[in-house]
Amino acid sequence: MPSPRSADHPSVPPPQRDTVDALISQTQRLRGGLDAVRRDTVADLGGTDDAQVRWQRALCELAAHQLDDLDRHLGELREGLLADPPGADEGTEADATGTEADTRAAAEAPAESDGTGRGSLLSRVGSAEWNLLSDEVTWSDELCRIFGRDPGDGGLTLDELPSWIFSEDQPILTAMVTDCLVDGKPIDGEFRVVRADEVVRTVHMAGEPVLDTDGSTASMWAVLRDVSELRRSERAVRESRDTLSHQRRIARTERRLAVEVREAVLPPWRGSLRLPSGDGFPGTGPAADGAGLDIAALDIAAHYLPSESSAQIGGDWYDALELPDGRTLLSVGGLTGHGVTATCGMAMLLGAVRGMAVAGIEPGPLMGRLNQLLAVSSQPALVGAACGQYDPRTRTLVWAQAGHPAPLLFRYGTGRPLRSPDGVLLGATTGATYTQSEERLEPGDLLVLHTGRLAQDAEGATERLLALAPRLTAAHGAQECVRLVAEAFGHEPRENDACVLIARVTGARA
Repeated sequence: MPSPRSADHPSVPPPQRDTVDALISQTQRLRGGLDAVRRDTVADLGGTDDAQVRWQRALCELAAHQLDDLDRHLGELREGLLADPPGADEGTEADATGTEADTRAAAEAPAESDGTGRGSLLSRVGSAEWNLLSDEVTWSDELCRIFGRDPGDGGLTLDELPSWIFSEDQPILTAMVTDCLVDGKPIDGEFRVVRADEVVRTVHMAGEPVLDTDGSTASMWAVLRDVSELRRSERAVRESRDTLSHQRRIARTERRLAVEVREAVLPPWRGSLRLPSGDGFPGTGPAADGAGLDIAALDIAAHYLPSESSAQIGGDWYDALELPDGRTLLSVGGLTGHGVTATCGMAMLLGAVRGMAVAGIEPGPLMGRLNQLLAVSSQPALVGAACGQYDPRTRTLVWAQAGHPAPLLFRYGTGRPLRSPDGVLLGATTGATYTQSEERLEPGDLLVLHTGRLAQDAEGATERLLALAPRLTAAHGAQECVRLVAEAFGHEPRENDACVLIARVTGARA
């Protein structure tokens, strides 16, 4: 059944893998160039150790960390591009969640510029030195701005600094300062700062002790980098990745359930299935004429063709069932939508079709009652279906349809659609009337029922099936016919799954 389609909304295309690869290569080249600059700078300064040398060395280390972070994030982006998408529906939800998280993080982030070089590196990096001999504290203007202080007020002493730090992070600062002053170890760690204006900043501190001539620690020098925005971005990426992973788990679970429902309901045919009259319901109509020869039974086979995306498990069905009066029920159809909801809805409708057919309801009235059932359903859906009842004694097919492609009749190497009775999509309107048509078949005739989704449009699928007429009528059995159809449409880029059911009238022609 062709599914209704809304207007197309163009989406932003994802970054191409080759573009990301090029960015990774550029980043690695910059990293190599930075290492060369760092070596040349140290060599040119002749190994002197003053504040200018430490500052330049710290800037090189900072730039190296930035490039390493960029290389890592680009690598993660490339891995994401190489990963299989979860499907159209899932990918859309995950992208929306990630965008929402990024937008929320950006909205919560205070301005980075603080009036100095809007967003520049230097506006987020400052230096400090605490002289243990003179108790002098020297902070750069940039560091004062990071802490929300007026540069004229000077910096904080090591005794004052903890009161500005989150209580949970104070042990981190204490351990770093102790290791530096007592054991002469370098400083490297992060903590959160609560400024006077109640703005919270995350600061990365890297430094080292400055030794006196006797080898004792004379002062502690450090570069402090405001990494608040970087950590917010990382958190947004982490939350988006976790959300995407959670949605993928849900999608896999839903797909497994949808497949299990479909396989539990649809006949698990792997080869041709004969339905001789009277086999399923003892004591019903004759299966042979007076000479004991089999009369006009059906050789039936069917096939399910998945959509291009494995996540798009739909509500298409095929079915054949022997009825108590000796007739054979043939039906195909499909619901709009995908996933567990569609497959469960399909199971409900297929059960209703079987029940009403067993109760002796003709195809036309049967469609009308299905439409009434959908009208009172808690989960409305649009359904296209074709339903027929074949009588082997008279070789007649009585059938009805609801907005669905007509069955195709193949005879003597040619094919044609059967004349369609009136009928609209089930669930489209209440009180709809469904008429039925009758077709007399001959031994060797071939009926092809399909859900219209074999190709991008139902008309194209019908034309291509009719073009297979010579091969289908020459085939030996319904299963070979199904194999021919599967070969012709198996690699079709379908947006939805599809079903085909083929019934061949057995017996010799007159």
